[in-house]
Amino acid sequence: PVLDTEDAWVSVEGPVSIVELALEQKRIHYPLVEHQFVLCTILYAIMRFSLKSVKPLSLFDSKGKNAFFKDLTSIQLLPSGDMDPNVLSIRQQFLVKVVSAAVQTLCSSQKDKEASEEELFPFEKGKNWPTLAADLAQYLQLSEDVVKRHYVCELYSYGMDHLGEE
Repeated sequence: PVLDTEDAWVSVEGPVSIVELALEQKRIHYPLVEHQFVLCTILYAIMRFSLKSVKPLSLFDSKGKNAFFKDLTSIQLLPSGDMDPNVLSIRQQFLVKVVSAAVQTLCSSQKDKEASEEELFPFEKGKNWPTLAADLAQYLQLSEDVVKRHYVCELYSYGMDHLGEE
């Protein structure tokens, strides 16, 4: 971008302006930031639902693991369309666990009306974990229909037929 400055500002001395500092920064590689976001979301889901025996880095192939330890401005090789079926299976199992835990938490919070989920976790107000799991499925190169079908099955199994029909 071209920044026009008035003549009066040219002779001003002092520290470099924040605009000039921002323009000097290297541009980030956005797919790498998305890749980091997916890992953060996975870690948060593991923490939120206390999922046991989940190894977060096992959800990524070797290219994906290497990309986590690189500078965000570098252009890295990210996972391509061809994935190992074992990794895809582990990813699908993880998302199914997240959806199951989310439905279980929803049912237990509705049974315990004295403490709602918003009161226990105010920073998660309006967070829909099954929808987030379906969105993660796209990033993890899985069919989101599998996640949605599992969500509906979980709702029916917990007796929440009205939500399952929706």
